Amino acid sequence: MTQPSAPPRAENLLLLRLLAGRGARKARVAFAAPFHLLARWSAPEPERLLIAPQDIRTGDATQAGDIYAGFFTFAGKIVDSRGVSPFALKPPSAEWGRALNGFGWLRHLRAADSALARANARALVKEFIALRGRPSNHLAWAPEVVARRALSWLSQSPMLLENVEYDDYRRFVGLLVEGHRLLQRCLAEGLSGETQLTAATAMTAFALCAQGAASQLTAASAALSGQLKLQILPDGGPITRNPQTLVDLMFDLLPLRQAFAARGLPPPPELLNALDRMTPALRMFRHGDGTLALFNGMGVTAPESVATLLGYQDSHSATLANAPHAGYQRLAAGAALAIMDVGPAPPPLFSRAAHAGCLSFEFSIGGERLVVNCGAPGGSRADLRATARTTAAHSTLSLDDSSSCLFAGGQGLEGYFEGEILSGPAAIICSRDERAEEIAVTASHDGYVRRYGLRHERRLGLSRDGRWLRGRDRLVAASDAAPGDFAYALRFHLHPKITASPLDQGRGALLLGPGTTVVFEAGGLPISIEESIFFAAPGGPRPCAQLAIQGNAADIAEILWSFNVRQPA
Repeated sequence: MTQPSAPPRAENLLLLRLLAGRGARKARVAFAAPFHLLARWSAPEPERLLIAPQDIRTGDATQAGDIYAGFFTFAGKIVDSRGVSPFALKPPSAEWGRALNGFGWLRHLRAADSALARANARALVKEFIALRGRPSNHLAWAPEVVARRALSWLSQSPMLLENVEYDDYRRFVGLLVEGHRLLQRCLAEGLSGETQLTAATAMTAFALCAQGAASQLTAASAALSGQLKLQILPDGGPITRNPQTLVDLMFDLLPLRQAFAARGLPPPPELLNALDRMTPALRMFRHGDGTLALFNGMGVTAPESVATLLGYQDSHSATLANAPHAGYQRLAAGAALAIMDVGPAPPPLFSRAAHAGCLSFEFSIGGERLVVNCGAPGGSRADLRATARTTAAHSTLSLDDSSSCLFAGGQGLEGYFEGEILSGPAAIICSRDERAEEIAVTASHDGYVRRYGLRHERRLGLSRDGRWLRGRDRLVAASDAAPGDFAYALRFHLHPKITASPLDQGRGALLLGPGTTVVFEAGGLPISIEESIFFAAPGGPRPCAQLAIQGNAADIAEILWSFNVRQPA
């Protein structure tokens, strides 16, 4: 079997072009850096806090007892500090260390609402200041960690500063000032990717909360507005194309909007506009069971968190169905819902968690998820992330067991890009057709054109009563040349709660869920029921099944398939 790939020379040229572009960007920001630093040095140093933004994330009081006992559970790993400060320990993973030093866990101590929990929170912050209170190369002073710590400390400051000595108060505020300066410097020097927005949010929150920081608010708000324009697309989707990004940002931005009101100041229009657009986009990804669709790095959903955000915003806001900028389509009818990825790969700097799942879809009936993507594993299974990003881990078609995206590796020039998508689907053609009998979306992508000369085209059609979902997959030659001798595999990953059994001597499949019976057919083609893995389960990866149709690209004109609901939920 022929297995073409991009010539090494072409890949190296691609890497060199990306490096040149990034170098030019760094040169531009380096030129502007002295002017930003001059403004920072001339700004007065705030001495006290005036307000505290509300942390609207849900705290778990039961975790306060574990923390008091010295057990710190982050990113799927439990560490017993055994009487030693957790900040003096070597983190078992980078994610665990970022979570510890970001202090988001303070909300659990606040939720306990006891004098003991509050005293424990203050003692741990004091330990951090004593051990890690000076900027260094330690993970605790990475820009994204500094920003998360600032947001956590500001929101929990009433608990952390309750009855503290004056010197402790000054050290607490002084560390916030030091973090603010570091974030200013990092932004001026060209901090890249999603951290730019988190840093700008933290800087704006500090300038709102700290007395005497009004002179810094203008610059911080301008940085925030600029990042919101860049990272929140016109239809409200995130530039990362990851639904989790919306959840994380809304938890930060909603309290920031309140903080502006508490100071009697108008929020930047970009902040209000972004929040208004993000809410319908978040609804677009939500299945009937409250979870979010598993696209581009989305892992385990905390349904209560999504419900909190949607309740906090206007409960009557619309649900986005057509998101051309974010690259998603939502088809909803009766009790059925299909969500389809019809977007290109994100820009490289925002693609480090993105997946090669173009034209994949998820299908649910009422509160039951039927067809899924495998999702992203949690922090404790970082070894599975590369597998989860492949096209084969998505409910779509793959060619020659390869992915529609080229991911940067960890060797040579590629190591500089830290898992970014170097190339992938870029020319996406998509149309939506709402008819009396069905809602249909037809889309195609060019992710396989460079290597195989074929475009993948998919059509999804959902009946108006939600009783059937019909699909058509085609491989279309990008030139007059005949399709090559390449194997294809069409996969439909099933949720772990769904069991599958063969019908009609393997020409169909019966799918059974707790409240749903569905028949899958593919125009008489043989359908194999194979093992798969669901990475996004709350307790870690779980086995599941997948339906697979395999063949040769030269032999197919199109594959027609359907899910027919026999017993609606």
